[in-house]
Amino acid sequence: MRDFSDEELERYSRHIILEDVGIEGQDKIMDSKILIIGAGGLGSPVALYLAAAGVGEIGIVDGDVVDLSNLQRQVIHATKDIGVPKCESARAKMIAINPHIKVNTYKKFVDASNLLELVSGYDFIIDGTDNFSAKFLINDACVLANKPYSHGGILRFGGQTMTIKPNESACYACVFDRPPPKDAVPTCSSAGILGAIAGMLGTIQATEALKYIVGAGQPLYNSLLSFDAKTMNFRKINFKKNPKCRVCGGEGIKELKDYEAVVCESKI
Repeated sequence: MRDFSDEELERYSRHIILEDVGIEGQDKIMDSKILIIGAGGLGSPVALYLAAAGVGEIGIVDGDVVDLSNLQRQVIHATKDIGVPKCESARAKMIAINPHIKVNTYKKFVDASNLLELVSGYDFIIDGTDNFSAKFLINDACVLANKPYSHGGILRFGGQTMTIKPNESACYACVFDRPPPKDAVPTCSSAGILGAIAGMLGTIQATEALKYIVGAGQPLYNSLLSFDAKTMNFRKINFKKNPKCRVCGGEGIKELKDYEAVVCESKI
């Protein structure tokens, strides 16, 4: 275990005094590597909290640039960042919060040609994407690479999340099987999203990542947590790993293939 400096002991003191984290847990956090796919509505709070927590190495994958319409919910970006690559804008804020961490940026969109290589160097993956094809692809890649990850999705006033640990828990395809057909879900522009919803779900995803790293509590394995912010009702649905799942069951998948792009859940 590392020798903590006085500055580190003060910076992470609220973690260190936690019984389920302590000095050993903070050491694990600082040794961990977490990849965030998407620097938008979900990726913003995830990136900020993981940086503040002291995660030693954080990767940010996003091929887009900051747009004015993003600022209503993507809180890691500012007005001055319009036109700047999202991954670079995010990195600047993360380093401002915690200059001791390492942030790797990848200005690209994930696909079957690059995703396995991207996830291979990290301990935990965060899905902060805004479309079904990417979500199913991330699930497939994490199953193939045996990487635990957090799924998240938001729409209007609601959100859902689950945590997947390949070979031990159900995967995303166990629950949803395949992307929906075209025009089966609302368009990005017509559905809308209350900005704070992204923050609500993103902080849950960050919490799941930190719980996994330090080994505290029970991650959302075999459980789908959803909420409706209009009523503030939270619901957890439990399920089991599907032995016939086309991705993780039986012989499962052997290689990564892109999914046909379909209308996204929301523009996050």
